[in-house]
Amino acid sequence: MPIIRAFGCWHSPCIPACIAITHIAEQEGHRRMKRRLLIGSMGTFLGIMGWNAAAFADTAPKLDSGDTAWMLTSSVLVLMMTVPGLALYYGGLLRRKNILAMLMQCFFATALISVLWVVIGYSLAFTKGNPFIGGLSQVMLMGDGTGTLSGTIPETVFCMFQCTFAIITPVLILGGPADRLKFSSAMVFLGVWLIAVYAPIAHMVWGPGGFLGGQGVLDFAGGTVVHINSATAGLIAAIMVGKRTGYGSVNMAPADLGYTLVGASLLWVGWFGFNAGSALTSGGQAGYAMINTHLATAAAVLSWTLVEWMIKGKPSLLGAVSGAVAGLVAITPACGFVPVGGALVIGLVAGVVCFWGVTGFKRMFGYDDALDVWGVHGLGGIAGALLTGVFAVKSIGGTNGLLAGNPHQMVLQAEGIVVTLLYSGIVSYVILKIIDVTMGLRVSPDAEREGLDISEHGEVLQHGY
Repeated sequence: MPIIRAFGCWHSPCIPACIAITHIAEQEGHRRMKRRLLIGSMGTFLGIMGWNAAAFADTAPKLDSGDTAWMLTSSVLVLMMTVPGLALYYGGLLRRKNILAMLMQCFFATALISVLWVVIGYSLAFTKGNPFIGGLSQVMLMGDGTGTLSGTIPETVFCMFQCTFAIITPVLILGGPADRLKFSSAMVFLGVWLIAVYAPIAHMVWGPGGFLGGQGVLDFAGGTVVHINSATAGLIAAIMVGKRTGYGSVNMAPADLGYTLVGASLLWVGWFGFNAGSALTSGGQAGYAMINTHLATAAAVLSWTLVEWMIKGKPSLLGAVSGAVAGLVAITPACGFVPVGGALVIGLVAGVVCFWGVTGFKRMFGYDDALDVWGVHGLGGIAGALLTGVFAVKSIGGTNGLLAGNPHQMVLQAEGIVVTLLYSGIVSYVILKIIDVTMGLRVSPDAEREGLDISEHGEVLQHGY
């Protein structure tokens, strides 16, 4: 008993008192030790919580100014693809009396679809709902502030980027029934089609919990969502409206291939935003998407031109620009998933397949797809989607394809193609049928002969003075 010795009372009659003092001291020591343990435990707990909070903060989405700058640039590039890119490309392929009408259709549709997209289209495509369509939580971007993020970019920027996709996809349809479709009917169709067809397909492939994306279908930038989807609707529209008056007997050669070349050039440049922008970051996958896009496009120009040269005896400017668009279409689903060797093959194949699509395939079935939307965007999109399943490499993005030991990816790619063909074809037919019954789809024979510039808009592209 050291405390008793300290008080000098080992043999003292005060031993009971000393024992009591000792007991009190020991209790106080225990209390102090408990306090130390409690304080130490609390410190450890708070330290762990602080570390976890810091770790969570590190993994939470943060605004990246580099990614945001790239996505703003990509949005501008893709918008340029429609106005003026596609407008000039399509316009130059028509007869002179219908060029202005096509320019007007593309320009007005851009405005119409922009409004519909922000009001409701974006919410239906990119919010949680069910596997086939999104919800209404983002109607008019409700609740979004400047700090609302989609990944590392503001959600407003993501919405704008996707708006440019939503614009060009319906506008592509206009090439099928060109030269004979009423302006009013065309705009009603495109508006309804955006909500009833484009938004569901976009959700199924790219939206949260989407049916096709959840299955594992690979579509980096829109082989199914944009090209197969719009080409199917364009073919249905061309067949339902009927052939142009004099088709097969009247000269319907392009009026201004200069317009078409300028338009195709703008498409080529703008497509870097379309494909590389779909990475949604400014990192390595965007770089792969960009180089693959350029390489496939160049390869398709070569293959289309060489095949045409061998068959027809001369290379044509129309063939070269058509080859470029074919390559751009085919690489769209694959650009962020395949190595550059795969992109080269995809471009070469696309040039040959799409050349056959606008010549042999078109003659075989006898339809009048005025600007070959199906031959280029439909067959090119199908070829690209399937070849994505062949060449995809997990180390670049997505999953492995056939050549990397995953043959099942081909099944998934085929599933995405079939679902898009069936859904777009059936719903587009229903919409067009209703419009035909209520408004009529086709202009009158006299209006068609006069030209849509005058009959639909009361203007001409160029006056003779």
